[in-house]
Order: sequence, then structure tokens, then C-alpha cells
Amino acid sequence: MTQSTNKLVDQFKRIALPAGVAAATAVLASAFAIHSSNVHASAVSAAPLDDSSVSALTAMDQAMEALAARVTPAIVNVAVTSRGNEEQQAQMQGVDPQDLPPGFAQFFGIPFGGNGRGQRSAPEQQPLQHGVGSGVIISPDGYIITNNHVVDGATQIKVTLHDRRVLNAKIVGVDKLTDLAVIKVDSKDLPYMSWGNSEKLHPGQTVLAFGSPFGYFQFSVTRGIISAVNRQNPYSDDARKLGGYIQTDAAINPGNSGGALVNSHGELIGINTFIISNSGSFAGAGFAIPSQVAKATADQIIKTGGVHHGYLGISMNDVTPENAHFFNLPDATGAIIAQVTPGSPASRAGLENGDVIRQLNGTKIINGSDLQLAIAGTTPGTKVQLGVLRNGHNQNIDLTVGEYNAKNKVASNDGENSNGGQQQGKLGLAMSDITPDVRQQLNLPDSIKGAAIQNVRPGSPAEDAGLQPGDVIVQVNRQNVDSASQAVAKVHAIPAGQDVLLLVWSQGGESYRVLHTNQG
Repeated sequence: MTQSTNKLVDQFKRIALPAGVAAATAVLASAFAIHSSNVHASAVSAAPLDDSSVSALTAMDQAMEALAARVTPAIVNVAVTSRGNEEQQAQMQGVDPQDLPPGFAQFFGIPFGGNGRGQRSAPEQQPLQHGVGSGVIISPDGYIITNNHVVDGATQIKVTLHDRRVLNAKIVGVDKLTDLAVIKVDSKDLPYMSWGNSEKLHPGQTVLAFGSPFGYFQFSVTRGIISAVNRQNPYSDDARKLGGYIQTDAAINPGNSGGALVNSHGELIGINTFIISNSGSFAGAGFAIPSQVAKATADQIIKTGGVHHGYLGISMNDVTPENAHFFNLPDATGAIIAQVTPGSPASRAGLENGDVIRQLNGTKIINGSDLQLAIAGTTPGTKVQLGVLRNGHNQNIDLTVGEYNAKNKVASNDGENSNGGQQQGKLGLAMSDITPDVRQQLNLPDSIKGAAIQNVRPGSPAEDAGLQPGDVIVQVNRQNVDSASQAVAKVHAIPAGQDVLLLVWSQGGESYRVLHTNQG
């Protein structure tokens, strides 16, 4: 029984009453029921509504029942025995298990019992851990898609089918970039799901989510709608990880990971993968990997055992209404290049920071996630053409897509005072020059020049834009700065009340930030 399940059982136990109290309560309840019956004896009970009055509701119920009955046989429960890997242990060192959402500590190599603060054994001494997730059968011969984080580090995988058979499964392949994995059981003629087209989804459409919430309530189904599409991943620990997520209010909880998100035709349009919640349980915002990504990934894994993603070597910002005019854009669409990785395909093709990618092979690019998904799904070595707007001028740039790997260093999709110490009030920043000591303290690459942020005034435009001490201002309104005094001068030259566009180096990558000075 998982830790999360134990917590649920504990809650149920607290609700239960001692036998004596329960008996007394039953007597009182009976007396109240008799009294109530006498008072309302003459009342006329409401007659049930006839079929014609509720025909729309009953038709919807019947449709949902038929849909659930069709899909559920293709859903599986995935029980994993694993040992915490070194990466998980390093990430969780010094973390109190009580700070984790219910049922999550078991995935991070934290020993149960005691307070667990800073405790972790050597990898070979890690106790076996047990986790539960969900999966979807995608072929009659036993291929199952799930999340990589469900099976990561697995030493044993048991799959429970809808008919209650329990089968051993093996990992066919995984893809950490998309957090997807394919496992396989040795069986034939299994019920399986057909893929749907996630590119045709629109907010408001009805969807059902299938899985095993908390690992205990197997083969559950919840209903909701598509809340949004093309969402970025707010929890991404790797800026290269794709966005494009489907957001839904169909209830998803721990244990639902790897389960199916299904449209009204019973087609698989997403793989449930994470939630946003302060409590660790469903709070109205669940996210699924779209089928356009999941299917392509699963097909590659089944065919080759791995996945090869395309790679440009850039970090990006979305074009927004507030930054579009800084780049002479006619509308708020496209992906702004904030940084180009040296030696990358983008660098070799001559792309520059400040370029705005508006098209890929003639297809319009809406935002950074749109470009990420398209490039990641492109076979490495493929020649593509980018439609770029540079300083207000359109041009086409040809390049050959590279191959993503964990060593490629790129930043995310979105992802004041002088050296004398005078506070810069317009933005709410205190800045300093980048001296050798500052460069060493901030661990700045030699290529980074600009003004280092020392302090950020609470409630200032800088704080609103997410700037922090240790960030470096590289450009002001697309003009390079080499010192704090130069940055201050360029900011002062901007007319009062106008927004300011900063190119900021932060935590290993560069991104554009718009500061609204009329708020300061």
C-alpha cells in the first residue's frame, strides 16, 4: 500500500467513531428521523422528471458511459519497484519529506521514518521503493505508453490489466525530454486505444481522464474540458524540455501519471503527466502531453528503442503585445531569439539574438513552444528554412537541424546604480560593474558583459519583471552595455513613462524582460 493510500486510510479512520458513541448516535438519528417523518407526513413528495424533461442530460450520461466502457479496457495500472537513482538523490539531498506532496517522497530516495532531513544512503544501500502510475495500451501485442518518471530506475514493473490479470513488463525505451516511456507485456489481442489529433483541440471541448489516482483507485475516470492548449511547462528543470501541454480541469492526481486523456470520440489525445497544486492533489489544473508529441515519440521508441530530437541551439522568448514594438513587429506572434549557443546549428546559420522567427518552412510560428515542438519533431540532419524578421527586415535563413543531446547547452523558452553605488530609481535596481571578483562570485562566463544587479527594490518595475540580485543586464532597448554607468545612461535616455526592454543573463541563459516604468 503506497504512502498516499495510507494517508487516505488514516483520514478515514479518524472519521470512524468508537462503537459506544456510534450506537448512541444511531439512536438519536432514529429519533430525529421519526420526528421529522411526523412533521412532514402530509407533504407531497416530488415526482421524478419524465424522460422528455431530462433527455439532454440522460443522452449525455449514456454517451459518457459508453465512452468510459470503450476506453477503460485499454487503461492499465503500472506498479514499479525501483531504487533511487543518483540524480534523484542529489536533487533531494537536504529536503524534508514532509514538504513533498502526499505520496511523492517514495520517488526520491528518501528513507521513511525519522525526519529525513538531509538523510540519504549511498546508492548501493538505497532501499527498494514502490511507486504506482498509469499507462495506455497502444497496440494489441502489448505496447504500453506511460511517463518516463513513472518507470525511471525501475528494477521490476508489474502491469494490472482491466480484467485483473497482472503481467510483468519490460522497458522498451524512454525519452526524458518529453517524459515519455514505452513498456511492453507479453500478450496478444489486447484492447488498445487509437490515437487522436491533438492539433484539432480547442478550449471548451469535453475530455475524460483515465488512470489510478493515488495508485489505489484503479481504472478511475473523471470528466472535464480542455482549459487551454499549447501551455509551457512551469516546472521544467531543463530549459530544453518541450512545452505544448494540454491543460484540463478533468481531475488528475498522483497516480494518474501516464494515463489517458481522451476526446469525445474515444481517441487518445494526451498522456496525463503533471498537476499544478499547492497541496500535491488536484486543484483544477492538470496537464497532458499532446498526442502529436506522444505518438511520434512512441513510434520512434518502438521502432528504434530511442528518440532523436531536432536541435537549433537557441533560447527564446515569446512575442507578446508588450515587447512586439521593440522588434518592429506587425503583430504579437513569433519567437524572439534571446541567445545563440556557439557552434550550434543556429550559430552556423548566422542567427543572432534579437532575430524573430516568424515561419518554419513557410508555416507560421505562433510562439516559442510552437517552434520547439516543430524542431524537436524534425529528424536531425533535415534542412529547413526559417522566416526571420531582423531589425524590421524579412529574410529567409536556411539551416540544417542538429541533434538534441543532454550536453547541448541552451536556455529556456521564456522562459540600478552605477559602480559608485547610487540607487537608480527608475527601474528599482542597484547595479555594479562586472569586476574580476564579481565575475568569479557570480560564476559568469567570460563572454558575458554588462551590469551586474546588486539589489532589487520591492514593488519596483524590476521586481515585477522577475529580476534578482546576481542577474546581469546585457542590453538596454537592444543596445549592448559594458558597464553599470552605461546601463544607467541608456535607461535615463528613455522618455518617462515608456517601457524598457532588457536582455538579461540569469542562471546560465539570456532572456528578454519588459519593464513598465510607469508602475515604479
